[in-house]
Amino acid sequence: MFAPYMLNTWLAGSLIALTAGLVGFFAVLRGESFASHALPLGTFPGAAFAAWAGVNAYYGLVGFSLLGIIVINQLAKQQRNDVATALTLISLLGLGTLFLSLSNNYAGAVYALLFGEILGLSQTDVLITAAISAIAIAGTLTLFRPLLLNSISPDLAATAQIPPNRTQILFLTLLALTTAMALPITGALLVFSLLIGPAALARSLTDNPVTAAFCSAAISLLTIWAAIALAYTTNYPIGFFVGAIAALWYGAGRVLRK
Repeated sequence: MFAPYMLNTWLAGSLIALTAGLVGFFAVLRGESFASHALPLGTFPGAAFAAWAGVNAYYGLVGFSLLGIIVINQLAKQQRNDVATALTLISLLGLGTLFLSLSNNYAGAVYALLFGEILGLSQTDVLITAAISAIAIAGTLTLFRPLLLNSISPDLAATAQIPPNRTQILFLTLLALTTAMALPITGALLVFSLLIGPAALARSLTDNPVTAAFCSAAISLLTIWAAIALAYTTNYPIGFFVGAIAALWYGAGRVLRK
């Protein structure tokens, strides 16, 4: 489990968890759970495109994440946010199917994209993960107060001259970067569970937003560590354990709220 070839997995997983816990707190606070589910699936065709084009998967992931934000933002001007998100998701999943059919990747590679893979992470992957994580965490901390005001009281945010549309775009950008970074390890289908489960429990533990945000990051870190250990010992997909543990956190949060 702690062999040298697993070091990159532990490093990348820890960076992903810290970022997902922090960004996920605002996803729960803002009611953006659907976007947290849709954006990872929307980045999936980016990984499929990268496999088809023969380039690093992270380039495709980040590129399609930003494409998803642009499309959602444009459609949201004419449709409700949930409708815009759903239309974007459908379109990007169609592209993902096309790119997978064009590539010569074996079934195991497709399986890893959907459910995650703890092995095979290179030093380059860790460096890219660290860079994206630093950008996402720095952006979230910088926007902490505007995001908090806009999430809790839009009227107060308007009084403080915080533009809601710009805040939404910036938040979706942070969310997209986080999901693109996490997809190779946790898989496209269950990335959102790492964002939502720990944050849901953290909100039930305290009403202080700063404490809740950092509690969410800590719980997310425990989640990914447990998932890596269980995936290594059982040889089951890491995404399954991330989803199962996150569901337990969510259930515990519901019980505490009652």
